[in-house]
Amino acid sequence: MMRLLPMVVLALLLSIPVAGLAGTKPDAPSTPAEFQSGEAKFKANCAMCHGERGVGTSQGPPFVHKIYEPNHHGDAAFQRAAAMGVRAHHWQFGDMPKISTVTPSDVDQIIKYIRWLQRQAGIF
Repeated sequence: MMRLLPMVVLALLLSIPVAGLAGTKPDAPSTPAEFQSGEAKFKANCAMCHGERGVGTSQGPPFVHKIYEPNHHGDAAFQRAAAMGVRAHHWQFGDMPKISTVTPSDVDQIIKYIRWLQRQAGIF
């Protein structure tokens, strides 16, 4: 019996799915087609500071946070921040510079992606 136990434990361990295979996260749903353009624009222009999937980094705050829900930071606030920059007021990351590489249409798509992420997190 004692010789069989290590083999049983190994078999059980091998039967457990490994989280994170192929770069996917088990808790991260795949982005619906209608938000994929916004996701791509977010990754190219925002994720460096605001993190993959909007979770924040040491350089910028998370958008998947109650502070950025539509009733507190409406869509126009995102447009203004991208077009003109914004002074730090909720977080200690410093001021955000304007992002000249995005158009208002790009920001609209980014906002839709961020709002989808927020809904997935139960923020609104």
